[in-house]
Amino acid sequence: MRKRPFVANLVNDTKIPKMFKVRQVFPRPKIDVEEIPLLIEKLLSEEKFTKQVHPGMRIAITAGSRGIANVALTTKCLVDFVKSRGAVPFVVPAMGSHGGATAKGQRQILEGYGITKQYIGCPIISSMEVKKIGLNAEGSEVYIDKNAAEADGIILGCRVKPHTAFRGRYESGIMKMMTIGLGKQQGAEVCHEAGFKNMAKNIPLFGKAIIEHAPILFAVPTIENAFDETCKIVAINSDEIEEKEPELLKEAFSYMPKILVDSCDVLIVDQIGKNFSGDGMDPNITGTFCTPYANGGIKSQRVAVLDLSPETHGNGIGLGYASATTERVYQQLDLASMYPNAITCTVLGGVKIPIIMESDKEAIQVCIRTCNEIDKQNPRIVRISNSLHIEHIMLSESYWDEIKDIPNLVIESEPQYLSFDYDGNLW
Repeated sequence: MRKRPFVANLVNDTKIPKMFKVRQVFPRPKIDVEEIPLLIEKLLSEEKFTKQVHPGMRIAITAGSRGIANVALTTKCLVDFVKSRGAVPFVVPAMGSHGGATAKGQRQILEGYGITKQYIGCPIISSMEVKKIGLNAEGSEVYIDKNAAEADGIILGCRVKPHTAFRGRYESGIMKMMTIGLGKQQGAEVCHEAGFKNMAKNIPLFGKAIIEHAPILFAVPTIENAFDETCKIVAINSDEIEEKEPELLKEAFSYMPKILVDSCDVLIVDQIGKNFSGDGMDPNITGTFCTPYANGGIKSQRVAVLDLSPETHGNGIGLGYASATTERVYQQLDLASMYPNAITCTVLGGVKIPIIMESDKEAIQVCIRTCNEIDKQNPRIVRISNSLHIEHIMLSESYWDEIKDIPNLVIESEPQYLSFDYDGNLW
């Protein structure tokens, strides 16, 4: 029985158009998984890396909260390298306030990515305790994970990728891993206090101070292609990070996928989650930016979010940028997991709760119903599974003739009505 039939009655006559499947074609440079261990071994065989790791040294290796391709394997490869030099590795979660800003929550995130003691072959030391290591060039205190700060060396495992809330020479990558990730909740908060307006300045400001005052040895960042696959791995010494990371960011930008139609009336996102983006859905794809300091993605009047990924464990951050969602999403929300991240980064929009409809069908209908100045009989709708995997998408029938002129879009099906079950949820 419907709980809110009077609400459903307002939208149940709204037409949902036929949709058809489309394949988006992107360049696909890729490193095969079986090649990764030998590649990392070769990269780290250079003397500038081997000479820094000696028998008996305690080496901290970072691992973050993002759903990075092959992250468990690349982390294990760094562990194996440290062991091969006779040193003692351990992994530290470097994810700021994620995981509910608790040691247990951060360990669980790593375990969810397959980074377990049994697989990587060394302990995971998860703690929210930080240590002040010095001051940055402007006199602000700099904090990082206490266990990492007291190690004999730190190796940074991370990914370089465009950020979702600001633009700068350093975005999501090595500098941010040190500044926000290793900073834990306290360090992340210090950096975020000035807001995202100043993030492009503060990331390298704090990052350079960490290189100077902490035992950073080197970084092994990855870059991913448009299909969430590892396409590049490099090793960068600590004294090279400042110079080389901006070029890696430019390369990462060149591989970013996008929805190959510029605009729509309604964007349907089947799932959001921290495993897809730190913002739940990557605004570089969806256009749902949380600040005015970054732009891009598809332009839409309304966004419908239908579900959370299992991997996000109820963390629905990013939901606040949707126009409507479902009762299913609402029942899954873990506010204790969502709020610390939002409070720490000082941006609260992502954890707001949009209008809640009882089913997928109603969530889509209310978005169409509330659009202004559109053709309600032939609305322009784009549907994606999530913001990370957009090779296959769906478009409404109104795009049929338009996309024949767009290179790299391949029609895969005839237009058909979406299939809903008795409760109004998509099959």
